[in-house]
Amino acid sequence: MRRSLPSLEQFVQGIRASDRVLLGQAITLAESAREDHQEISREIIRQLLLQTDASQAPALRIAVTGAPGVGKSTFIEALGMYLVEGGKRPAVLAIDPSSAISGGSILGDKTRMERLSASEKAFIRPSPSGDSLGGVARKTREAILLVEAAGFDTVIVETVGVGQSEIAAQRMTDLFLLLLLPGAGDELQGIKRGIVEMADLLVVNKSDGERVKLANQARAHYLNAAHLFPPKPSAWTPRVMACSALENTGIVELWASIQEFKDHVMHNGFFQENRRQQAQYWLEDALEAGLKAKFFKHPGVQAKLAELEPEVLAGRMSPTDAAARVIGLLVIG
Repeated sequence: MRRSLPSLEQFVQGIRASDRVLLGQAITLAESAREDHQEISREIIRQLLLQTDASQAPALRIAVTGAPGVGKSTFIEALGMYLVEGGKRPAVLAIDPSSAISGGSILGDKTRMERLSASEKAFIRPSPSGDSLGGVARKTREAILLVEAAGFDTVIVETVGVGQSEIAAQRMTDLFLLLLLPGAGDELQGIKRGIVEMADLLVVNKSDGERVKLANQARAHYLNAAHLFPPKPSAWTPRVMACSALENTGIVELWASIQEFKDHVMHNGFFQENRRQQAQYWLEDALEAGLKAKFFKHPGVQAKLAELEPEVLAGRMSPTDAAARVIGLLVIG
């Protein structure tokens, strides 16, 4: 027997009171594929936005990415614990890779961040990436709004890893932080130059023990490369730093640079303009996802696809021609 969901009022009041159980349930509703759950989720967020105090200082949204093995979870825990000890309330939205075969995901970030997950001032939510690009889950934006409404003032989005569509993570955060391994350069780490150019902070992690020299060499390499990058719209000059999440060194300096970045973009107006642009991207993505879902559910589209798909698979018709015929069924005017 299914338990009934809390009421809308219970959700809204509970989230504003930082009730972790209700916050987690609200994120689950946002991630659900069921339309009735989507309707509830939209209403929860609408009510929360109506109650948001516009004069309140906005939370800082930070994307943390890097190649597999760079130590993202260890780094985020070290940063998160530093924030907690400083009176901050960090929320970590950790995106786990989904299997293309089974659709399952590891969802192991709570076990990898044991200390941070035990803190009452922090919130960690692992979510499967599903079929969305950019190393972020499809409903990460909704999760960001929900944790901010619950009073978390620093939102860290941990992405799956570095890929061509990592720009999706940048389009929903204020600061893009790229973690790097001690080494000779990005060509050895499989990192696209475009990803490096997107970063506001480049941080060489694992600068400890015998790797300190390598970390310093990598930092020098990226410092030289940073001068060749085109100017950023924020007019911010990317910082290149080194740290050891394992030994908890460099975290204080890193947070100071993050605060400098926030002060910089708040002062020159880029922060507010970037938030407006984020809302525009979100609207466009939501329209695209909604139209795509309705399109494939359309009875005429399903019938036409069933008719033309065998022709495409047999090589008697080009996919482009078939697509044009299916799209031609719908007239928008």
